[in-house]
Amino acid sequence: MATIHTYLNFEGNCEEAFNFYKSVFGGDFTYIGKFGDMPPQEGFTVSEKDKNKVMHVSYPIGNTVLMGSDSLSDYAPPFVQGNNFSISINAESKSEADQLFAAIAAGGTITMPLEHTFWGAYFGMALDKFGINWMVNYDEA
Repeated sequence: MATIHTYLNFEGNCEEAFNFYKSVFGGDFTYIGKFGDMPPQEGFTVSEKDKNKVMHVSYPIGNTVLMGSDSLSDYAPPFVQGNNFSISINAESKSEADQLFAAIAAGGTITMPLEHTFWGAYFGMALDKFGINWMVNYDEA
């Protein structure tokens, strides 16, 4: 069965926020990476002002994982505080990811089709018909 985690988006202060959460709950990040660390992508260039922003951070708290990133200036929808989260589904198989993604996206908008990513996951994003942001991920490695 798939697991669900909360994914938060920030306007440039993701690392500061997650360091605060770490001071509250203890423990450590399992991953933190910056946009400037990404390998080159065809048709995508990270601006100088975005290179030090957090591309992704994973922070386990109990039996769940709080995840987050900063919004990119040129590629992201406008940042709206209070609507800056997604529900992240971690599927147990590629077929489960396909099935869940199709169901979530039905009547909504696919914002990133499911595809194989440079970080070794099969990943996509959609806005459901109720306006909720979803991420579907299957770790292939």
